[in-house]
Amino acid sequence: MSLKAVLFDVDGTLADTEALGHRPAYNRAFRNLGLDFRWGPKLYRKLLKQPGGRERIKHYLQHYQPELGAEAAEVDQNLDAWVAKVHTLKSHYFKRYMRHGRVPLRPGIARIMREARSSGIRLAIVTNASLKTLRPVLKYSMGPELAAEVEIIASGEEVQRKKPAPDLYQLAMRRLNLDASECVALEDSEMGLRAATAAGLSAVVTINRDTLEQDFSDAALVVSSLGEPGAPTRVLQGHLAGLPWVTLDTLGTVLAERHRPRERRAA
Repeated sequence: MSLKAVLFDVDGTLADTEALGHRPAYNRAFRNLGLDFRWGPKLYRKLLKQPGGRERIKHYLQHYQPELGAEAAEVDQNLDAWVAKVHTLKSHYFKRYMRHGRVPLRPGIARIMREARSSGIRLAIVTNASLKTLRPVLKYSMGPELAAEVEIIASGEEVQRKKPAPDLYQLAMRRLNLDASECVALEDSEMGLRAATAAGLSAVVTINRDTLEQDFSDAALVVSSLGEPGAPTRVLQGHLAGLPWVTLDTLGTVLAERHRPRERRAA
């Protein structure tokens, strides 16, 4: 068995889109609508347990019951339409932040993608986000040249059940015509890890400020980032042999460890 594809989550994995893009964009949308509340980092970490942006807005309204002022009548009339309006406005500001270069790729992402493609290993993106939300990341964080190397995209609007369900990973593997013994997932959250492991995948987790306290006991390796020369990673769980950053050899070892026979593992 050998590594044939790397499956990348997006928000928090490819880039710190939540802290640098999405949360500020939500708050800008709220301010635009004349709403007094804002989502701080601690609250936003709780809201990230919801599987998508619209779900977060609706959950916040239903469980925190904020003062909506002049928007209250519209919410009462059609909650889903109002949530869609807020999310569209938020997406506008998110794209603006991306266009202005405020959300760069995390350390090691571009490196591992280029190394993978030069070795004939395929790349896929597996995200709860919609394709519309994903496009600014591809265009402005990754850039056209690197984005063109991504062969498969499985996005949230394509399945009935988003992560932590395994559906998106299963969809990506079907499109690649590969199975879990040939792929490794890169994630940043407990929700994403649950989706990957439910699909039978080996997973490497790169934590960020929003996910560092989550449960990653099922991950093969947990690191502070993929790392790269001049920016080594920090290992929080598992082992990293050789260079102080995640390499293709690292991913291959993770894959082999998960899928080797049980009796050899026990030995």
